[in-house]
Amino acid sequence: MLPELKITQLRHFVWVAELKGFHAAAEKAHRTQPAISLSIRDLENKLGESLFEKRNAKTAKTELTPFGQYFLPKAKELIEHHDRVSQDMTLLAEHKTGHLRLASVPSIASRMLPSILSRFVENAPNLHISFYDDNAGAVLKMVENQQVDFGIASMWEEKEHSDKVFTPIWEDQIGVVCRQDHPLAEKTEVNWEELQQHRLISNGTSRLLRETDAEPLLANSQFYISNMISLIAMLEAGMGITTLPGFAFPQHNSELVFIPMTEPYIVRKIGIIQLNNRSLTPAAESLVEFILTQANS
Repeated sequence: MLPELKITQLRHFVWVAELKGFHAAAEKAHRTQPAISLSIRDLENKLGESLFEKRNAKTAKTELTPFGQYFLPKAKELIEHHDRVSQDMTLLAEHKTGHLRLASVPSIASRMLPSILSRFVENAPNLHISFYDDNAGAVLKMVENQQVDFGIASMWEEKEHSDKVFTPIWEDQIGVVCRQDHPLAEKTEVNWEELQQHRLISNGTSRLLRETDAEPLLANSQFYISNMISLIAMLEAGMGITTLPGFAFPQHNSELVFIPMTEPYIVRKIGIIQLNNRSLTPAAESLVEFILTQANS
């Protein structure tokens, strides 16, 4: 059976060899000299050979045996490997290194995450992050396929996603988006019945109208556009109006307006989505905790 070498004993051996004495090694290790001697003796017993020449009490320096000279670079190599692995795993546990993957719906990706991520990586310069921006359905798929550590999205029909855990964080109200010169633009709030006389462009978030008083609007929708850039372009061109959650409205767009819909009052919940049978990596778990802390502060 091969001997099990303790890192502490290897350090004691290297220090005695490099400092040329047990007393100096004991001071460096913050141990007594007898403790260092016992440590070296145990290491020699495991190896089956002496590491240091027998010395007279009057001898000033401690010298290595030929076996000790051969073993010294090996011991240093083992210590360096141990320390490198230990440091790597400590950094990984502290989310300061590694690779983190997440996906988010565009509204949160553009509104919330830039400032959150910039603060999160301040103390983690070696952490690599892959970030995917897509609609809620695509985010759920990426979580299912384990392409990402976790997702940020709404999770409709939660009963169909028993394999996932949803932690709500943000809420935003559904409203109507139209051009500045549209007849609805001057209103401070609207109800769904007022929208029936206008051309509605539905989109991926329009499913929020289902099972509400506003559901009839979906049947009368003339267009469906899934891509946000294309949707905004159509709205700017005066092709119609749409409903969007507040976070999804382009903040700096001077051509469009957002009008809260109060009848019915519909709120979208957005949060962390992860598989319920898989643990997060230390970096991903730290980011989730950081997001929750930032959202509640």
